[in-house]
Formats: sequence, C-alpha cells, structure tokens
Amino acid sequence: MATRKKKDSAKPVKTSKATELRGKDVAGLQTEIKDLQKAHFGLRMQKATQQLTNTSTLKVTRRDIARAKTILAQKQQESQAAK
Repeated sequence: MATRKKKDSAKPVKTSKATELRGKDVAGLQTEIKDLQKAHFGLRMQKATQQLTNTSTLKVTRRDIARAKTILAQKQQESQAAK
C-alpha cells in the first residue's frame, strides 16, 4: 500500500488590504479610489471586447473600490465627529 504525501500548505499570507488603506490619509484614499476605478473601467472594456480571460478580477476590483470607499467614509465621519 502506497503512502500519500502531505501537500505543503505553504500559501503566502495575504496582508489585509483594509489595514493598508487605514494607514492612508483622506487624500491618499481618494487617489486610491480613482486608480481602482480606472483599473475597473479598463477591465470592463477588456471584457466587452472579449480580451479579458480572468473575469474574476472584475469582482476583486469592485470589492476593493467598496472597501476603500467604506474606509474613506469612516475617516470622514471620524473627522467630523472630532470637530
């Protein structure tokens, strides 16, 4: 009877994008959102012209935009509450 080898579960640990975004200021978040929106637009155009092979990137960029907008809204709310 052959023994099975265990698979190496050495997946790279992905750092949370939210922690990176929380370290940015409001202006940095706004530029990040603009960059993500431009990237998402480019992906949508690639999909429309049948050039996009990995359509799951649309979902990822859409969620990244939402994450950045949420953190931006939280930071703006905190700054208004501090006044």
